Amino acid sequence: MLKQHLQFKLSQKLSPQQIQLMKLIQLPTQAFEQKLKQELEENPALESGKEETDALDDIYDDTYDDSGDNESIDTEEINIDDYLSDDEIPDYRTQANNYSADDDDKRVPYAAGTSFNQYLINQLNTAYLDDQEWAIAEFLVGSVDESGYIRRPLADIMDDLAFTQNIYVEEEKIEEVLKIVQDLDPPGVAARSLDECLIIQLKRKEQKPSVELAINILEKSFDHFTKKHYTKLIQKHHISEEQLKEAILEIEKLNPKPGGSYSGNTRMIEHIVPDFSIKIVDGELELTLNGRNAPELHVSKDYSNMLEGYKNAKEKSKSQKDTVMFIKQKLDAAKWFIDAIKQRQQTLFITMSTIMEYQKEYFMTGDERKLRPMILKDIADKIDMDVSTVSRVANSKYVDTPYGTKLIKDFFSESMKNEQGEDVSTKEIKKILETVIRDEEKKKPLTDARLAKILKERGYPIARRTVAKYREQLGIPVARLRKEI
Repeated sequence: MLKQHLQFKLSQKLSPQQIQLMKLIQLPTQAFEQKLKQELEENPALESGKEETDALDDIYDDTYDDSGDNESIDTEEINIDDYLSDDEIPDYRTQANNYSADDDDKRVPYAAGTSFNQYLINQLNTAYLDDQEWAIAEFLVGSVDESGYIRRPLADIMDDLAFTQNIYVEEEKIEEVLKIVQDLDPPGVAARSLDECLIIQLKRKEQKPSVELAINILEKSFDHFTKKHYTKLIQKHHISEEQLKEAILEIEKLNPKPGGSYSGNTRMIEHIVPDFSIKIVDGELELTLNGRNAPELHVSKDYSNMLEGYKNAKEKSKSQKDTVMFIKQKLDAAKWFIDAIKQRQQTLFITMSTIMEYQKEYFMTGDERKLRPMILKDIADKIDMDVSTVSRVANSKYVDTPYGTKLIKDFFSESMKNEQGEDVSTKEIKKILETVIRDEEKKKPLTDARLAKILKERGYPIARRTVAKYREQLGIPVARLRKEI
C-alpha cells in the first residue's frame, strides 16, 4: 500500500519539462516570438537562419560515445534543472506543413511616442505661469489618470503640495491653476467628474442654442439626464421634445474619456496577432497555424567548431572538458526543446482543428446562432487531452476567420434546453436577445420581464433573472436607460 501511495504521489508531480511545455502552449504567437528573441539574446549557442546540421550531429554522436577508448564525460553530474529554467531554454526550428505564409508580417508593432502626462506638460510650456503656478500645474498634470481625470479632491492635492513640494497655497489658487490645465488638449482633460468633463468640451464648441441648452442641462439637471427622465427635463427647462433631442445629440458626440483618445498613452497599444487562420477554400474549411511559430534557428558554428576541436584533441584539459560540458548542456536542452516546440504546435493545431470541426456550421456561415453548445471538456475528450491544456489554448489565442479575428474562448458556451428538449447554446440566446433589443421601440424599451416573454414565445423558456444576467453580460443597460425621445 505504501509503495502504491508513493507512486501515485509522484505521478501527480509535474516535471520541469512538463511545466515549461504548459507555459509554451499558453503563449500566443506574439509572446512566443518574444520568448524566442529573448533566448537568442541570452543563449550564445543559438543563431538565427538556416544552416546544415548533419556534420554537427556526427560530431555530437562521436564526442559522447562512451564505448571504446574514448574519454567520456560524466553527465550524471549535470543538473538538468539548471538548464531547463526559464532563462536557459534554447529554441530550435521545427518543421510542419500547417503554417501560413507570414513573410510580410514579421515585425511586431508597438505604441511609440511620449506619455500622456508628458504630452500635457509639453503644452504647459506655452502658458504664462510663474514658478509657483508651474509647480502646481505640473503636480496637477501628474495627478491626471489614464482616462484623463483628476480623481483626488483639491484639499488632498493642497496637502500633498505642502508636504512634498513645500508649496503652501489655498484651494482657490489650485482651482485657478486647474482651469489653465483644463484648457489643454484633448478637450475635457483634468476634469474631476463626468459632468465637468462634458461641460468643458461643450464650452469649447461653437456656441449655438443646442450647445447652450446641453450645458444648461448638465449644470442644472445632470441627475435627470443620466436617468433619462426626459419628461422632467422638458418641464424643468421649458423646452420642446425636439430641442431636448438636439441637446442630447450634442452630448452624445462628446468623449467621456479624453485620456483614452491619446495614441501616445503610457499604456501599450495591444496589437492582436492571430495564432490561426481559417479560410473557406472550394467549399471546405482550411486551417493554418501562424508561420511565426516556426523560426529558423541553428547552433552557432563556433560551438560546433569547439566540439570538433575537443574531439580531435589528443590531450583533453580540464578547461576543455568544462567547456564541452557547458555545450552539451545547451545541446541536450535544445534537443528537448525541439520536441517541446513540435508538441506545442501539434497541440495547438489539433485543438483548433477539433474546435473548427465542432463549430463547422458557424465557420461556414458566420451566423452566431449556429454556434453549438461547447465546453472545454467536449474538446478535451475528443483529442484525449487534459481540460487545462484546452483551456490554455482557448484563453490566450486568436483565430482569423472570414468574419473577423476572434478570441477562441468566445466559441465556448454552456447550453440550455429549448421547448423541443434540444440543447441550444447560450450564445444563440444572447444573439437573439441582442437582436430583439436592437429592434425594440426606443421610446418604449422592453423590460426584462417582457424580454423573457418574447424569448419564451420563440421557444426559449428563460426566467426574467436569467434574461437580466444575459443582458448585463452583453453590456446592455436596463430598459429605463435605453429610452430615447
